[in-house]
Amino acid sequence: MIFINLILNHQTPTHILHPKQYKAMNRASSAYKSIIASLIGLLLLALVLPTAHASHIAHDQTLNIEADQMTYDVLSQLAVFTGHVIVTKGEILIRADRIDVRQDPQRYQYATGISTDNRLSYFRKKRDSIDEYIEGNAVCIHYDGKQNLTTLTTHAAIRRLHGMSQVLDEVHGSVITYNCQTNFYTAQSGKDIAGPGNPSGRVHAMLIPRIEKQHAPPF
Repeated sequence: MIFINLILNHQTPTHILHPKQYKAMNRASSAYKSIIASLIGLLLLALVLPTAHASHIAHDQTLNIEADQMTYDVLSQLAVFTGHVIVTKGEILIRADRIDVRQDPQRYQYATGISTDNRLSYFRKKRDSIDEYIEGNAVCIHYDGKQNLTTLTTHAAIRRLHGMSQVLDEVHGSVITYNCQTNFYTAQSGKDIAGPGNPSGRVHAMLIPRIEKQHAPPF
């Protein structure tokens, strides 16, 4: 960027130039500025496109559901699945006793999983371009396809895993939100997670420090 500024701000002394030469220099300078502006625009576009492209892919991916039973209301675009329900959408997986699925006029899809017995609903997503997964449990799990946001409510827990086995982070709370696109999550306290060791139901987090790989010294 400093190099670009130097090019834009550099001016050849005009008192030694013929008027025709001066006009030619102005045209060349304008051409250089146009080229540089185009290059900057392409650079900014390259930075923005991956996120927009990822969001577009997530929006267009097919929602697949397996269940024991299903009811569907065409007018309201609401489908209710019950009995060992499994929902997948790309790298996203939700399992629950019951899952309600609806679609809005813009074709964004929403899924709400609810557990009806002692088993909590389950959520998992693989992170892009890395061997890590985000998984969680809660009584209710809601996926918002428009915001690419997952909300876990009541006895919520979320974990970041390496290779589906090694726990890197773990958070417990009453309500936990996870943004599937930015990998950002929040947690709130609540009475549902209160107990003998946590009478006020505060959020509990376990964050394991990252260990950088040690490289062998050169010979």
